[in-house]
Amino acid sequence: MEAETKKTEAAEAEESEKQEPAAESQQTAGQEVPSEEPKQEPKEAAKEAPKEAQPAEPDPLETARKALAAKEKEYLYLRAEYDNFRRRSAKEKSDAYSSAKADAALKFLPVYDNLERALAQGCQDEAFLKGIEMTMNQLKQVLESLDIKPIDAVGQPFDPKYHNAVMHIEDEKLGENVVSQCFQTGFVMGDKVIRFAMVQVAN
Repeated sequence: MEAETKKTEAAEAEESEKQEPAAESQQTAGQEVPSEEPKQEPKEAAKEAPKEAQPAEPDPLETARKALAAKEKEYLYLRAEYDNFRRRSAKEKSDAYSSAKADAALKFLPVYDNLERALAQGCQDEAFLKGIEMTMNQLKQVLESLDIKPIDAVGQPFDPKYHNAVMHIEDEKLGENVVSQCFQTGFVMGDKVIRFAMVQVAN
């Protein structure tokens, strides 16, 4: 009896051992195995990539018009620059000539002053006096040809633009600020004073 009982226990133990792996296999089978989701290829990948837009070729006529407009603008700019240069050069040349002419005339004015004093003194020798008068007239003609003229002074209202007052007197016969005497004749060349008149002013 004991032997049969042992055989029965051994047989049950073997069966239990066989059932345990089966159970484990059943548990493993019962577990959810994560399945890999199929990768979805993008729809755009199936389609062909669109061709890159190529820039349109420039219109030759429009290009030529732009080039012509640029050249015309450059021409007008150069023309304006040349006109300004021409005017500036002409003005500088005229100013240089006027300045040189005025400087040369100033060298002859003392001669004019001496002839004017000689005529004011008078002379008994008529021929000598006539010669001085002719020399003075010739000098005046030369100065006038250079557009150099004497400034009117005696009897004129005092004008600081043309007169240089060195003396003042009281004279009832003359009005206020009137030039009564001129000690040295002044000269203008056009509108420019090259020498002020040295005068005496009344009242």
